[in-house]
Amino acid sequence: MKQFSHKIMSLAMSLAMAFVVLCSTMSFTVNMHYCGDTLVETAIFHKAKGCGMEMEKPSTEGCSITKKNCCDNEQLAIEGQDELQLQVDKITFEQQVFIASFVYTYINLFEGLENNVSTYEEYKPPLVIRQLYKIDETYLI
Repeated sequence: MKQFSHKIMSLAMSLAMAFVVLCSTMSFTVNMHYCGDTLVETAIFHKAKGCGMEMEKPSTEGCSITKKNCCDNEQLAIEGQDELQLQVDKITFEQQVFIASFVYTYINLFEGLENNVSTYEEYKPPLVIRQLYKIDETYLI
């Protein structure tokens, strides 16, 4: 049971570390649509649709009346980390010793016994000299 729980915990920690690496390296864009000063829509990974009040450009070029558009679109780009290269030549000797000892102990966690070893096989049960239920006069009825 202990080995099984160790395996489950190591799998959970591996998945958590993979999730952290994925989130730190992923780039994404947040698109926001404002109507006036009010945030109407937020979208991740695609463009915000809008509120439907966007002004269209006039069809004629000679039109001199223009209104200011009340809607505004903003984009917030979040860049991920690109450099995940581990430079082995900059690892100190103490770090190398720590990594080697960590890997050695981690591998030995999952080594199982070849066969089930019982410590009780070497000892014989005691010989029954007296019957205790007769001495104490207790009988199961």
